[in-house]
Amino acid sequence: MASKEGGMAFSRKSYKLTSDAEKSRVTGIVHEKLLNDYLHRVFSSPDHGPAAATSRKPLNFQNLPEHLDQLLHVDDKEEEESQEQVEGRLGPSTVVLDHTGGFEGLLLVDDDLLGVIGHSNFGTIRSTTCVYKGKWIYEVLISSQGLMQIGWCTINCRFNQEEGVGDTHNSYAYDGNRVRKWNVTTTNYGKAWAAGDIVSCLIDLDEGTLSFSLNGVSLGTAFENLSRGLGMAYFPAISLSFKESVAFNFGSRPLRYPVAGYRPLQDPPSASLVRAQKLLGCFRAVLSVELDAVEGRLVERESAEWQLRGQPTVLLALVHIFQHFAPLLCEVYVVEAVLVSFLLGVVEAGSPEQAQTVVHHVLDLLWLFMEDYEVQDCLKQLMMSLLRLYRFSPIVPDLSLQIRYLRLTIAILSHEKSRKFLLSNVLFDVLRSVVFFYIKSPLRVEEAGLQELIPTTWWPHRSPREGKEEVREETSEERLRRRAYERGCQRLKKRIEVVEELQVQILKLLLNNKDENGGEASRYIFLTKFRKFLQENASGRGNTPMLCPPEYMVCFLHRLISALRFYWDEYKTLNPRTSFSEEAYVPPQIFYNGKVDYFDLQRLGGLLSHLRKTLKDDLASKANILIDPLELQAATMDDLDEDEEPAPAAAQRPIQALAVGGALPLPRPGWLSSPTLGRANRFLSTAAVSLMTPRRPLSASEKVKVRMLSAEQRTREDIEGSQWNEGLLVGRPPEEPEQPLTENSLLEVLDGAVMMYNLSVHQQLGKMVGVSDDVNEYAMALRDTEDKLRRCPKRRKDILAELTKSQKVFSEKLDHLSRRLAWVHATVYSQEKMQDIYWLLRVCLRTIEHGDRTGSLFAFMPEFYLSVAINSYSALKNYFGPVHSMEELPGYEETLTRLAAILAKHFADTRIVGTDIRDSLMQALASYVCYPNSLRAVERIPEEQRIAMVRNLLAPYEQRPWAQTNWILVRLWRGCGFGYRYTRLPHLLKTKPEDANLPSLQKPCPSTLLQQHMADLLREGPDVAPSFLNSVLNQLNWAFSEFIGMIQEIQQAAERLERNFVDSRQLKVCATCFDLSVSLLRVLEMTITLVPEIFLDWARPTSEMLLRRLAQLLNQVLNRVTAERNLFDRVVTLRLPGLESVDHYPILVAVTGILVRLLVHGPASGTERATSVLLADPCFQLRSISYLLGQPEPPTPGTALPAPDQKHFSLQSYTDYISVEELAQVEQMLAHLTSASAQAAAASLPTSEEDLCPICYAHPISAVFQPCGHKSCKACIDQHLMNNKDCFFCKATIVSVEDWDKAANASATSSAA
Repeated sequence: MASKEGGMAFSRKSYKLTSDAEKSRVTGIVHEKLLNDYLHRVFSSPDHGPAAATSRKPLNFQNLPEHLDQLLHVDDKEEEESQEQVEGRLGPSTVVLDHTGGFEGLLLVDDDLLGVIGHSNFGTIRSTTCVYKGKWIYEVLISSQGLMQIGWCTINCRFNQEEGVGDTHNSYAYDGNRVRKWNVTTTNYGKAWAAGDIVSCLIDLDEGTLSFSLNGVSLGTAFENLSRGLGMAYFPAISLSFKESVAFNFGSRPLRYPVAGYRPLQDPPSASLVRAQKLLGCFRAVLSVELDAVEGRLVERESAEWQLRGQPTVLLALVHIFQHFAPLLCEVYVVEAVLVSFLLGVVEAGSPEQAQTVVHHVLDLLWLFMEDYEVQDCLKQLMMSLLRLYRFSPIVPDLSLQIRYLRLTIAILSHEKSRKFLLSNVLFDVLRSVVFFYIKSPLRVEEAGLQELIPTTWWPHRSPREGKEEVREETSEERLRRRAYERGCQRLKKRIEVVEELQVQILKLLLNNKDENGGEASRYIFLTKFRKFLQENASGRGNTPMLCPPEYMVCFLHRLISALRFYWDEYKTLNPRTSFSEEAYVPPQIFYNGKVDYFDLQRLGGLLSHLRKTLKDDLASKANILIDPLELQAATMDDLDEDEEPAPAAAQRPIQALAVGGALPLPRPGWLSSPTLGRANRFLSTAAVSLMTPRRPLSASEKVKVRMLSAEQRTREDIEGSQWNEGLLVGRPPEEPEQPLTENSLLEVLDGAVMMYNLSVHQQLGKMVGVSDDVNEYAMALRDTEDKLRRCPKRRKDILAELTKSQKVFSEKLDHLSRRLAWVHATVYSQEKMQDIYWLLRVCLRTIEHGDRTGSLFAFMPEFYLSVAINSYSALKNYFGPVHSMEELPGYEETLTRLAAILAKHFADTRIVGTDIRDSLMQALASYVCYPNSLRAVERIPEEQRIAMVRNLLAPYEQRPWAQTNWILVRLWRGCGFGYRYTRLPHLLKTKPEDANLPSLQKPCPSTLLQQHMADLLREGPDVAPSFLNSVLNQLNWAFSEFIGMIQEIQQAAERLERNFVDSRQLKVCATCFDLSVSLLRVLEMTITLVPEIFLDWARPTSEMLLRRLAQLLNQVLNRVTAERNLFDRVVTLRLPGLESVDHYPILVAVTGILVRLLVHGPASGTERATSVLLADPCFQLRSISYLLGQPEPPTPGTALPAPDQKHFSLQSYTDYISVEELAQVEQMLAHLTSASAQAAAASLPTSEEDLCPICYAHPISAVFQPCGHKSCKACIDQHLMNNKDCFFCKATIVSVEDWDKAANASATSSAA
């Protein structure tokens, strides 16, 4: 143990007072008068003040121990007796939670028996000590703001999973979640609490009252006339629901908000406090005075100027101080009450540089004069106190409390030895140190001073209509309010930036890799702890106590990115051949060389064990990585022995299995047996990897085995590499550049930052948007209320009064929310935070691009890289607006194009096997083509990639997620189809024109370029179009049939006499089937428009069959939807919630678009073929076509006439969505079909039953099968041959199908006779 102040090293052993001879020799260092003055100056009693030099007893090192004993004397006996016999209190003097009894439900209690986490529905626990007389107080630190009831109960109270503290007689509670007080009954009381608040629970058993305080502000008397007397004693108690957590302070630490006259349940260590304060005074005196041995006088100095110069007199004085001070500094109460207060005073008294100097002096002296275990325990308690102070400090306007605690934290962590100890043993192991990077959001803006910072509030005025937000022009008053609000937001942001900069400084200290004096650099200790932190949050999902709250993770990520980019760019300035952080990415070899543990996270290609087996040849050829089969087999077995194997077994093992240098394998760390780790991935830390360094060609005899180390076992060389070892980058594929990007350790930090975003940051970013949504909802409600006020008649004073009251409530709520929104924008959605997420997006894009170049090795990439690329783009587009726009970011167009290329290539990538990630890619691409900017980005990617994307979209729908694929194709067509330009469903706008909450669709943005690619591909080969269209027709048949079946069930349920409800999930599935049917019809419309010859050119072998199938399905849809008073009509009339999209318009317009393309726009020959096929279908009914234009079906004899006021569907009533030209085309189509139908009826000849197809009985026989000779119509046999080659009747294999003409066949038979 040593200190290097003043260029000298001092050992504690040099200053032990072992003999009188040594003491006398020491006193001769300075003359007696100067020594006497110095010791009296340092060890003077604060009670008597400095005595005159003539009246005080001379001091030297012989009589100093006696003097110090007198100075520190406290009557311990009296204090112990007073603690044991406190009137009004029963129980142990050390008050903790009674974890052995007196509680109900499952609870998790911390090791110190002061913290508790709910692990059941409503668990209850009380303390070990009760009170029956006097005034008492305890504090509860609120860690989560959920459902809890905090207060007092008696020993006779009985609780269960439904009833807790306050729900029984003689139990009383305050509930800040619901803002109520509880004692059997409940009433409103107090204020809402938030995570980070402190609740003080006060009981006055002299007056029989009970009250509560929140952050030191009294909430008033909650209960009076408490039961008192014989047998009535009250225990502190709490009931809390699942996952809620608090920490109690009964007096083991100084109360944050003491109340005069009230005593904590646990008495403070008064004797220790007195001694510690006196010793602190002596210690401060040492730091403020210096010995001038030359002039023989004492020199007053500022503490920041003091230095330990190795003077024996000073050293011996400090030895005497710390002999008494060291044991006291291991007590929790003394550390927080004395040491923390002293250090905070140092921080507040001077500049940050001066404060840091003094704190360093103090820490140097602690390490020098205290035993290791003492100073370590002291530092642990010091950091725990600082963390509590920071986390549970109220938000004040200037954030001064947070700033002072962070400044002290920085001063402590800037001390190298203390930093390394805290990093290794405390920050991530004992504390949830991520709290230091969090800035809590104030729930009560008035207490946070936001009213002074932002005196003027403002919110956007938008009126959503027809799928877009129309922003009306601002008035001059609104403009002034907005500018004043923005100035207030800027003031708030500047204050928050001060705190954020201090938090970044903390991370810069933890990422320092230049402090290798006396051990491993801080950065490599941090990497080990950081990886373990990620593992707990990735593998421990559902284990709530281990998880970092998402709001903490967001702040931690932003600070980590700032510190990471600082060191990255700093390294670039020192090493010009490396890259700037703007070009950062994670090299692909990190994903497959086993140097970084990804726990049980899924890879793109599946399980890592499977990939290593199937791609071992690719690893060897592309990355010079060999997998040892023996090691792989041993590592995947369940019965791995964690003990070292005996020497004979090691001797028999092949030399390839040994580590470099012949060392035995390191034992498997115990934490690998954790059940949270996937069995298949355990071998990651047990060395199943053999590596060849790619720096120079190696012969077979030079191949060596490199054993992979766990995160705890790695050294700097294992990470950064050395002359013949590339560290984390070993196994570089030939596609990767040779020059390094940056330090390898920074690459691992970057990888961890990407993983953090995936774990919970994206989820939290979406959650915080709720504040903005609340502002919009209240703004809309306020605007509607003001409109009603303007329209309300003056004579209706009662209505005016209610509306005025509502207006006031909405205005006050908006004032509160707009100030809170300013805080959220400054801490979560600021321009700088947006740039961090954007940088992370670009990192992921570059990482995916580099990984893709490695070919099959791309399968090793963890899935979360693709997820983060998709989600971060979604966050930038949806969460940060309208204050900040993604279009303002540098390189915006290029980034959109790169992401488009990734989505287009990988949504059908066979190297990606995970169902969830494939669905995410498909959904992201579907969303991408909905918006003009991103759609233009898709059109900018290279042509071969666009064509490959469209080819994948046109692949047969079977055995893949065809619904998402279909949505993508539909979105490329929206805006081009018949009546397909709406952004709100027209039938809903007709029935509810004023409902602003109607579902909205994105404004159409069709892509003619991608449509042309689709047309070219459908014309390209003989099999592309038939396979695609057959799958579309099959899915349409399935979707519409499912829809009809479901609405039959819904109708039957609605007609039952008894009251019943239709399952909402069934309604949702029904609406989805309807939407799928409409979208499939739209795809068919697009196909017929782009490539009509597929259906109309009967020179193609499959055209007639496709056209007949299409006509059959169209007729079925028309007949089901257009029949008067039919099933579809009745269900639509019910207007069930969840079936808003089900109506005549969407599906009939889609069918009409197909018919118009076939019968009006096509060539004459094609129109004739389409007409004949349509009319030949037995399901065709001309009245279905007439229905489109509002011509009702004539009533059949014996049925009632329709009501005269009954409204009929007609395309003519939707002129806002259907053009005049389109209506004219429908009329032309109706006229054409009417004429053709009449002609067909006149020309048709009666057909005998023998001449009809024996399969469908709808068409005449027109085909004969060879060689068996059986017959059917062409439509039936063509459809049958799509899936089966056997004859309908005899099951013989059909070799060919020939045309059959009965008349020609009969004449041929007679001539032969």
